[in-house]
Amino acid sequence: MTAPLLSVRDLTVRFRTDEGLVTAVDEVSFDIAPGEVLGLVGESGSGKSVTAKSLMRLNGRNTDYDPASRIMLNAGGKDIDVLALRRERDMMPVRGGAISMIFQEPMASFAPALTVGHQMVEQLRLHTDLSKKAARDLSIEMLDRVGISEPARRFEQYTFEFSGGMRQRAMIAMALSTKPKLLIADEPTTALDVTIQAQVIDLMKDLVREFGMGILFITHDLGVIAQTADRVAVMYLGRIVEQGTVRRVLRQPQHPYTRGLLAALPRLDALDQPLTPVPGDIPSPLERPHGCVFHTRCREKVGPVCEAEKPEVYSVASGHTASCVRVQPQKDAAQ
Repeated sequence: MTAPLLSVRDLTVRFRTDEGLVTAVDEVSFDIAPGEVLGLVGESGSGKSVTAKSLMRLNGRNTDYDPASRIMLNAGGKDIDVLALRRERDMMPVRGGAISMIFQEPMASFAPALTVGHQMVEQLRLHTDLSKKAARDLSIEMLDRVGISEPARRFEQYTFEFSGGMRQRAMIAMALSTKPKLLIADEPTTALDVTIQAQVIDLMKDLVREFGMGILFITHDLGVIAQTADRVAVMYLGRIVEQGTVRRVLRQPQHPYTRGLLAALPRLDALDQPLTPVPGDIPSPLERPHGCVFHTRCREKVGPVCEAEKPEVYSVASGHTASCVRVQPQKDAAQ
C-alpha cells in the first residue's frame, strides 16, 4: 500500500481569547495519498479553513495546538513533522514548496503594488531553481491554462486591473506553478462562473494525473465534490462526522448531518419540491454542545445519550466511517 502523502492524527486546534480557550478543531484525523483528492465539506463555521491552515501553520499567533496532534508530511521521501517546526525558516520547504494553498479570498494572495507576473516569478525563483526567463514563461503558460486571455499582457498587470474571477484564476495559476506535492484549495471556484469552474476543475485533475499531486479540496458544494474528489470528509463544528469514498458517502450516508446536507440540495427532477434545510444554526465555538456536537440540530437524536456522550468513530464498511450512536457496526480501531 502506498504511504500517505499527508497524515493528520488527532488534530485539535484552540484559540486563546479573552473568554478563554476556544476549540475550533477537535480530534480530526485523515490521510491524503499521492494523486488523491480529498474533499472537506461542511457549513461555514465547521472548522474547514482552520484545519487547512494548520497544515501550513498559518493560523494566528493565539493558536494552541494540542500536544497529541500530529501532522506528518512526506516530502521527497522524507517525513516532516509539521507541528514540530518552530522557526519560520524551517517552514520554507513546506509553505509554497511541498504545499501550496489557494485561498478563499484572492486579494489575500497578491500585493497590490506589484504586478501579478512579478509575484509569480518571485515565488517560483524562491521555491525552484528556474531562471528568471523560465519562470516568466512558466507563469504565462499557467495563466493561459487557467483560462486567462492574453496571458502575456495580463502578466504585466496589477490585480486592480483584474476582475474578481480573473484574480481567482491568477491565484490558482500561481499556486499550481510550483507543482506542489499537496495543494490545499479553499473554496477555489466560488467566484467563478460554471464554464471557468469546469475548466479549473479539469486543470486540477490534469495536474493530479501528471504530477501525482494530492489535493485537499474545501467546499460547501457537494456537486463540486461529486465531480472532483475521490474521498470526502464531512465536518461539523470542528469534528469529522463521516468519511469515506465519494460514491459511498453520497449514496449511502450514515450520519444525520450528511443526510441533512444532501436533503438540502435542489433536485433537477423535482424542481417544485421544497428544499429541506438542516434545522437551526451551527452553534458558536464558545458554546460547544456536550456529547455529540450535532445533537442540538439532529432530527434523529437518541435522547439523553446524544446529549451526554461523545460518539465514537465506527467503521461502516472498508474505508467508510461515521461518528454517531445510531451506527452500530464494529468500532474502527484505525481511528
